Formats: sequence, C-alpha cells, structure tokens
Amino acid sequence: MYQRGQEVRVAARQHEGHHRTPAYLKGKQGTVTRVHASFLNPETHAYGTDGLPEQALYLVSFAQSDVWPEHHGDAADRLYVDVFEHWLEEA
Repeated sequence: MYQRGQEVRVAARQHEGHHRTPAYLKGKQGTVTRVHASFLNPETHAYGTDGLPEQALYLVSFAQSDVWPEHHGDAADRLYVDVFEHWLEEA
C-alpha cells in the first residue's frame, strides 16, 4: 500500500480491453495525494467476474509539464487522476 506524499510511477505495460488508467499517464511519475478505499477491480469486473481481490484506489497528482511537454501554463499546474494500485510502481 502506498502512502500520501509517496512518489509513484504508472506502469507502462500494454493492456488490451477495458481499463481505467489513461494511456497518456503510462510511464509518468506522480505523487500520491490521497488514499481512497479499496474497490472491485473494474478491469476484471467489466468482463463478468467478481472483481476480486479489491484494489486500493489512489488520487495521484502529476505535473502537467511532465505529462504534456508542450504545456505552457504555470509550472505549478497539476493534473489529478484516480489510479488503482495494480497500475502503480514505486518511483
């Protein structure tokens, strides 16, 4: 389980079918901002399984300039995305 303030990276692995992790975040590093509860795994639950085991869900913040290098806004601009634990790695 990750903690608030911990640096994480979104796994850059390939995935077919339904998943909730935006492709543009794969391989990007961010910071855990909030630890939500655990929920059924939407990637398996969408295909008729029970979605177990439940997966922890985290609110992760990313510097917009890290996600979009062409971003010309304020350097402090952040993007906040909910990401399930099985898509995160220690940074």
